Amino acid sequence: MTATLLLVQVLNGLQFGILLFLVAAGLTLVFGVMDFINLAHGVQYMIGAYLGATLAALTGSFWFGLLLALPAALVFGLLLEVLVFRHFYERDHLSQVLATFGVILVLNQGVKAVFGAAPMQMPLPEALSGGVRIMEGLLYPSYRLAILAAGLVTAGLLWFLVERTKLGMLVRAGASNAPMLSALGVDVRRLFMMVFGFGAMLAGFAGAMAAPILSVEPGMGDNLLILAFVVIVIGGIGSIRGAFLAALIVGLVETIGRSMMPDLMRLFLDPSAARQTGAALASMLIYIVMAAILAFRPAGLFPVRT
Repeated sequence: MTATLLLVQVLNGLQFGILLFLVAAGLTLVFGVMDFINLAHGVQYMIGAYLGATLAALTGSFWFGLLLALPAALVFGLLLEVLVFRHFYERDHLSQVLATFGVILVLNQGVKAVFGAAPMQMPLPEALSGGVRIMEGLLYPSYRLAILAAGLVTAGLLWFLVERTKLGMLVRAGASNAPMLSALGVDVRRLFMMVFGFGAMLAGFAGAMAAPILSVEPGMGDNLLILAFVVIVIGGIGSIRGAFLAALIVGLVETIGRSMMPDLMRLFLDPSAARQTGAALASMLIYIVMAAILAFRPAGLFPVRT
């Protein structure tokens, strides 16, 4: 692998890691604060992509589509919380898994009924349709760099919100001892609803940002959800800092591993076997990394103190 190709894969891995963080950040807050397992979080990523693509087509502008998709994803997340999820907060985790899996099936089929099974595409904004010269012979897409920048800004704002504001203090207190927080006069149910809606908006934002570079189709969030759970386990459940670092690790390992493993296997196997073996090992690599990290840090890289 050449240095140019390696740099491209590193940038792609960072960009994928940023999208993973936007999804995992909301998921880790919901899981860490509310102790609620939401398998339908990946569906909210899909809904954000559909909202962004649809609203961009209706308004004729990528930027209007993106801006309108954020409150729409927030409202959709709050609607799900009121209609379905809040009825399972006090239930066991198995009930939560079954209920949210049912939501996945319903919404995937609902999207097919409304938009059809054919993939949709959200056009790139004209201002970011070109490329940026990183080095001689390497022109990297401007939009992918914009995703990196937007994700870094969002991560900084989210860290400030959780660690340096009164609302963040209440969220951290709710994660540590919700009954005590309720006894002090805080409406914990309302706080949980805000956390859930904010997490849904982050997932929708990730979906809308990914829509111009990925196919918008039913079920597009299912595979991403698995990696998001890997991120929050590695980073530490409820930890924004852990989710950010783990998302970058997962993004880099997933992207570079898939591009390098077949070449690495060619050192030991014939090209056909190397391609098959490399692809199989690449799909396992992130779980091997997760097991190795948890062997030394069973609670994750940055576990939340409770």
